[in-house]
Amino acid sequence: MQKIRHDLRLSETISPFGVGAIVDVRGESLIAPDTSWWDRRTAPEIHCERLLTSLGGGLLRQPPAHAGRASEATASLPYWRFPAWRFCERCAKLSQISRSEKGKWRNACECGGALVPMRYVAVCEEGSHVQDIPWFKWAHRGHDEGVTEEVRFCRAYKELRFERSKKHGEGLASLRVVCGKCKRSRPLVELVTKDALLRDGIRCNGRQPWESEDSVIAPCDSHLVAVQRGATGNYIATRISALDIPEEQPESLRLAQRIREHDYFARLVADNGGPKSEQIADWIAEELGVTAEVVLGVASSEGEDSDSPTLGLKDGEWAAFVAKLAAGRDRTNGEFVVDGWTGAGVDGGLTSLRGVLSGIGQVRRVREVRALKGFQRHSATAAFIPADLDRDPKHRPVYPAIEMFGEGVFLRFDEEALSRWESLPPVRARANILVQRRSQSAWAHRLDFPEPRFIALHTMAHLLIRRLAFASGYSSASLQERIYANSDRADKTAGILVYTAAGDAQGTLGGLVRLGEPKHLIPLLVTALDDADICSNDPVCIESDRQGSSQLNLSACHGCALVSETSCETGNRLLDRQLVLGGSNVPGLLESVLPEVRQRGGAE
Repeated sequence: MQKIRHDLRLSETISPFGVGAIVDVRGESLIAPDTSWWDRRTAPEIHCERLLTSLGGGLLRQPPAHAGRASEATASLPYWRFPAWRFCERCAKLSQISRSEKGKWRNACECGGALVPMRYVAVCEEGSHVQDIPWFKWAHRGHDEGVTEEVRFCRAYKELRFERSKKHGEGLASLRVVCGKCKRSRPLVELVTKDALLRDGIRCNGRQPWESEDSVIAPCDSHLVAVQRGATGNYIATRISALDIPEEQPESLRLAQRIREHDYFARLVADNGGPKSEQIADWIAEELGVTAEVVLGVASSEGEDSDSPTLGLKDGEWAAFVAKLAAGRDRTNGEFVVDGWTGAGVDGGLTSLRGVLSGIGQVRRVREVRALKGFQRHSATAAFIPADLDRDPKHRPVYPAIEMFGEGVFLRFDEEALSRWESLPPVRARANILVQRRSQSAWAHRLDFPEPRFIALHTMAHLLIRRLAFASGYSSASLQERIYANSDRADKTAGILVYTAAGDAQGTLGGLVRLGEPKHLIPLLVTALDDADICSNDPVCIESDRQGSSQLNLSACHGCALVSETSCETGNRLLDRQLVLGGSNVPGLLESVLPEVRQRGGAE
């Protein structure tokens, strides 16, 4: 084992250099093994019950960190050399073994030239495995006339070379693996054709590079494909984050509890949908101020699960924010401090916002825990590889995690106003464009369902981030979004959280939360809408419905609505300015705000 001194930020150990990722560091190509390789003594445990519940149990551990200069005794993370095959940049010799001098490995050839990792690796199409391409075997295979008896039985393992020759063409055709003994020469262009490795008899070994052969439980029959080692599809991480909040019970569960505690509820359950059920449900509904359908729904679910189902992370967060907004000034002293503003004043005196924006929260302190659940390779439909590959049934899985402390602003939108708007046929037709494209994509199921409220609030969050970057002192890449927009739950959500967080326990500097007061935030929101009203790419952008990756954006581009992909929950997808500002006969959620502001300005 050799220690390579290279510092990573804590956040980089989750993404992009987390478990299973290929990392280029100082001329070395490395891959991060799973957490079963970690030294648990140097990886402190992080506590966040909400996140662990969502992950299904286990432990959250922070990668080892240090301050100041690193030494041999400094706690570190293990990384595995991958790919093992390298070539000398001076003599072009291709080898699989590093040179050892006085007990230390040197990434240098015998001639003194530096060893460069091979550009291509083999990735399993369905099993999410990755392995070295056996270059000697590949170089002596093929189906052309050059595969003679001498080539087939060649054993000159130390005479392989990686050469560039323009006389054979450009690109991959000019890159060749050559055997110095049998003179077999094969271009890399033959490596990337469909089923090329399968035709050469090269199959998946069913494991990750850091796993031993004994760890393979079952053989993998999936085909291998040759890809560049730095390709994006080689590593598709699944990360999950949660805000550390006092868990609040949503209103729907509190109402269900009140219904269960009613004196007539036992009779309703005993009737089990009989002739008296509707009458009993009407009695309960009249006393509690709800509909009979709600009462019957609670009764029909009785007995299915005696325990309340685990709340989704965002469900609990939404309930906590609603409670904080209703409480007003927050005088608690914890990891979740929010001053709430509701009622008169949150609309900034704009009648167009009255009834749409129902609450604003100044998030003075919030703790966020981010964890890496696992990863996939090649495609989003491939097998999922957990972050901990220890197969001992008594072992509790360990997930890499970091905790961040920060601040933010929260906006709550009125449910009735949103429901009326999203029920309009032109609005639903516009959103259905993205619904259909999401269903046709092989990987887009990972994204949120693009109902009208989600698209509109998501786009508004992007517009607000772009404007807050000018006023808060933070770069747009430092700001994060969290969208609460779902209408198919018992407690419908409609809100936006824009926040920033840092790894220091003291948190951030207050430049964002200062802008959370309505007198500051409403003008910023209006300015953000004004910025987006005219895009530098208009009229092409505003009239478009085919932009972004897999055409999962409508009227949204880099000139108006896109932000850093690290700031967005969906990677800059599912955006549309028309559903916010209106256009092409589509009524926007806030389309009347700018005309009112401009009319006031003209009158003054």
